[in-house]
Amino acid sequence: MRVTVYGLWHLGSVTAACLADGGHTVVGLDPDVKSITNLQANKPPVDEPGLAALIAEQQNAKRLRFTTNAADAIPSAEVVWVCFDTPVDANDNADVQWVRDRLEEIAPHLRPGTLVLVSSQVPVGFGRRLASDWAPRGVSVACSPENLRLGQALDCFRKPDRVVLGCDESDREKLTELLAPFGGDRVWMSVASAEMTKHAVNAFLATSVAFINELARICEVVGADAKEVELGLKSEQRIGPRAYLSPGTAFAGGTLARDIGFLLELAEANNRPAHLFTGVRESNECQKNWLRDQLSGVPAGATVAVLGLTYKPGTDTLRRSGSVELCQWLLARGVKVQAHDPAVKAGAEELGGVQLADTAEGAMQGADVSVLATPWPEYRKLTPAQVSGAMKRPRVIDPTHFLAAGLANDPTIAYVAAGRAA
Repeated sequence: MRVTVYGLWHLGSVTAACLADGGHTVVGLDPDVKSITNLQANKPPVDEPGLAALIAEQQNAKRLRFTTNAADAIPSAEVVWVCFDTPVDANDNADVQWVRDRLEEIAPHLRPGTLVLVSSQVPVGFGRRLASDWAPRGVSVACSPENLRLGQALDCFRKPDRVVLGCDESDREKLTELLAPFGGDRVWMSVASAEMTKHAVNAFLATSVAFINELARICEVVGADAKEVELGLKSEQRIGPRAYLSPGTAFAGGTLARDIGFLLELAEANNRPAHLFTGVRESNECQKNWLRDQLSGVPAGATVAVLGLTYKPGTDTLRRSGSVELCQWLLARGVKVQAHDPAVKAGAEELGGVQLADTAEGAMQGADVSVLATPWPEYRKLTPAQVSGAMKRPRVIDPTHFLAAGLANDPTIAYVAAGRAA
């Protein structure tokens, strides 16, 4: 099939490369000249394992190309797959109009019979309004909620557990052909139900995070261990071992918070109660202070080592990283910050006054406190001797218990984790 992928950040660049690898003829379209130039040079916007090599392979095979020119990319497409990352501000408010504006920019180039497949994160009703407004153009609108995970995106696209598809009955054949090269069950529904499914999945995950973190805060003061409680929960047949239940930090990055926000807005607009979602948002805001509470006694002039800076392991993106926010908070209090991240190089403007070390042990050198902020697997190689030998005062704050096996029971180290009694 001839497919144009519109919007080439993480979701779009992965989608374009995988579709081309599946045998489709793909054009990647984005208005940002720098993004296109980098992609043409096989440099994706996010350091996703295997993505750069796949883009290079598909460009060499002439199944994939990139452009900023909508007049070139849109008219020949049988499917236009919309993959823009919906912008979110510091308060997790999504700018849905920005996505709609990008769609209006390509509207004059759409030909009758084109299927517009939306995977950008948009609220329920977006697809219906778009389909209504564009009905005179003879195009149809479908929805397939994004379901990728940073660091595992290629496998997620090629071998998903399932793919949710919201569309009219008449568009099923085209979507079946589009996704034929890839695995996963197909879950068919209306466009509105597909949009709501995305809200529901992320709201459920957000609720799970808030739930276990609230339990963890109580565990800390009553002598229980939240990690042991986690085992008790996951061994319950009605919950299961893959439940999103692990005590630690608040959810960040905008994805979960964005859908909680959508649901709250929809409830308010339609005069429906949303006490649970309100509570989830409030609980998460409270949990954002957990790390800061542990560090509140660190005086100006002290040194804190921060291990991990990216939004999550397996990527190099610093956008909306809770670790970077923590670094800036510490710097504002007059604390010296030494950090390490295997995917971050010196010069990243987000880091400000953070001193970047070449190794985790180097970041911990002379530190009064160390914080495990992003759980990169290599940090598990740290031994008690390395930690104690490098730090001035061996105190390690590890919200998610990631280093517990190696450090939690060593008498030379003061080890602190969410849901663990002091």
